[in-house]
Amino acid sequence: MLALRTTLSRAAMARTLTQTSQRRSAQTVPKLSSEAEMKKEAISHFRARIARQKEIEAGGHSHAEEVIEMNKWIKISIVVALPACVLLVVKDVLFEEHQHRPEGPLPDYMKIRNKEFPWECEDCALFDNDCWKKCKEEQANEAS
Repeated sequence: MLALRTTLSRAAMARTLTQTSQRRSAQTVPKLSSEAEMKKEAISHFRARIARQKEIEAGGHSHAEEVIEMNKWIKISIVVALPACVLLVVKDVLFEEHQHRPEGPLPDYMKIRNKEFPWECEDCALFDNDCWKKCKEEQANEAS
């Protein structure tokens, strides 16, 4: 059943592609005939393109209508996006658990160092305040 559906959809897609490509190629590729006929055909193609461009530029919408449409989508975005963002922030603040570093000493595999730190307490990480306090106390005890 799935294979039949896939085959039918592929056939429909191929039919659509050939129809659009044939229409386009018949419209843009000049026929091989006399030079005068080729010039006439090229001029008719230019006229058709210019007419289509004018049709697109006319568009049927005035500047005021476009501004109204833009404001409508701004309002829709605010009505949809703002509550969604607020709800997501509330969910994150109230219901999500934040991951914190576990209390106590770290396992040995978390303290692998190839060389010592370049400050006076070589074993302490830069922002590990507890280790720095212990190191300073040990240095004070050794000095006295």
